[in-house]
Amino acid sequence: MKKFLIAVAVAILSVLLYLGFFRHPDVSVEKTDGSEAAAEAMMKEIVTSANEKGVTLYINDNKITEAEYQAYFSDRLQLMIPIAAFTDKLDCLVNVYENGTITLAKGDSLVKVYGDSDVVNINGNAIQAIDKPEKKDDIIYVPVNEICEALNYSCNINLETNAAVLKKIAEEEKLPAAYDMREHDRVSLVRDQGIYGTCWAFASLAALESTIRPAENLVFSVDHMAMNNSFNVSPFDGGEYYMSIAYLAAWQGPVLEEDDPYGDNQTVNGLSAVKHLEEAIILKDKNYEAIKSSVYKYGGVETVIYCDMKNATSSSYYYNRNRSSYYYDGDQTPNHDVVIVGWDDNYPKEYFNTEPAGDGAFICKNSWGQDFGDEGFFYISYYDTNIGMNSVVYTKLGNSDNYDKIYQSDLMGEVGTMGFDDRPEAYFANVYTAGKNETLKAVSFYATGPKMTYDVYVVTDFTDVSDLQQRTKVASGEMQYEGYYTINLNEAVPLPDDRKFAVVVHVNTQDSTMPIAIEYNNDEKTANFDITDGEGYISLYGTKWSSAEQENDCNVCLKAFTDVGD
Repeated sequence: MKKFLIAVAVAILSVLLYLGFFRHPDVSVEKTDGSEAAAEAMMKEIVTSANEKGVTLYINDNKITEAEYQAYFSDRLQLMIPIAAFTDKLDCLVNVYENGTITLAKGDSLVKVYGDSDVVNINGNAIQAIDKPEKKDDIIYVPVNEICEALNYSCNINLETNAAVLKKIAEEEKLPAAYDMREHDRVSLVRDQGIYGTCWAFASLAALESTIRPAENLVFSVDHMAMNNSFNVSPFDGGEYYMSIAYLAAWQGPVLEEDDPYGDNQTVNGLSAVKHLEEAIILKDKNYEAIKSSVYKYGGVETVIYCDMKNATSSSYYYNRNRSSYYYDGDQTPNHDVVIVGWDDNYPKEYFNTEPAGDGAFICKNSWGQDFGDEGFFYISYYDTNIGMNSVVYTKLGNSDNYDKIYQSDLMGEVGTMGFDDRPEAYFANVYTAGKNETLKAVSFYATGPKMTYDVYVVTDFTDVSDLQQRTKVASGEMQYEGYYTINLNEAVPLPDDRKFAVVVHVNTQDSTMPIAIEYNNDEKTANFDITDGEGYISLYGTKWSSAEQENDCNVCLKAFTDVGD
């Protein structure tokens, strides 16, 4: 066996050297037409075999199990990983531009790769790369072998175990002391909410717009979010980020501003969402490092403050108009939403009307027009009572054709949570009826606390609650933060035509004893709650189940996404 492995290794090395996949100044191999064709055929066989088995990716000794981060080998044996992995797993700032250019930034390093070229630019130096990015199923994959060192990672490939290992080379510096998304074309224009209580929708959509910039410069309709959601509210009533998440997660929006313009107190019905929300992370308790990291990697962070001003011409004891700075140190609860688009750790405390305990401020985008503050932006002290207490960043926004159909019974999303006897774990399930020729591709649900592990199961032919015991595992993983997540299944699951199917999720949330997100009639805003549109079940251990609707007066927040065949 050992001799065989050595022979395979020598053969692979010979192929790599022959085709020029290793750059070595002291090694050269004479090529002939016949031998080159044989070498390429052998390489193709090696790569095909490896990809059929599936490439196991490890990052800093952690096995990556989520389907959305799965890697593969290119025809030239380069490790190809999706750009989402650069952001979520390698902590890079990733920008994708309309011309196909992709920038990957980390610390002082900047890497540029080009969609139509095998040239890579690393910190200003252009090199000829072995491979170029590839796009599969609307996902961009970038070859990592030649750029990983610039991003502070080593890359090792083991064809015997079909594994690729990315490992951090050295301890990394913290985030920069100051960062401003405006300097990187990552912020849309400031708008004016006028007389309406729509700051929540302006903040949500401004944050959402920044998620896809600079690749796409879309402007989303605030009127549609404020008036075409499932809640019992008017544009004057105000709202909260959980309403925004629900509206987006239900595919009710976003729609374009040009299709439903703001300010006429009317909305346009029948519009389809131009993007689909796939993930939103909720950050609480002034987790400033997580907020800064999210701004850097993903986009603007929607947060809440208390503000005793109403518009750009208002004045306040807490607002320094000359410095465009704000610091509130009282005990009032939040009443206004803004978007964090940057920070400055050294912003002087003397720039506020009342001196806080130290320097530092977040750069925030407001919704009072460009006459407010610094062309619509202002600085809020790190020591402000409310900023950062409850925040959300929209981390993943898919195209409107990412899935063909959505199955759901929770149009108002996570209104509350429930659990069993102060236990951190629970099972929950939803049952839906499939159409014809459908395959189940993904599910979505809420993490009600940080560090939540999950297992996803499917029952393809559901007749009664006892069938929930016959579930098959199709995905597993862990969420670091509270929030809303879409989980792609390891493999698509064919569904029988016109039959009921069930999706089942088991979660364990370390810091929450209420691990199940539910929709229910909680107050005037949720008066439109519909308990007749779902068939959900909950269980502590996944053996004895109770009906969410009949026994608990709620709907389970668990959606399913399918594609429809020809």
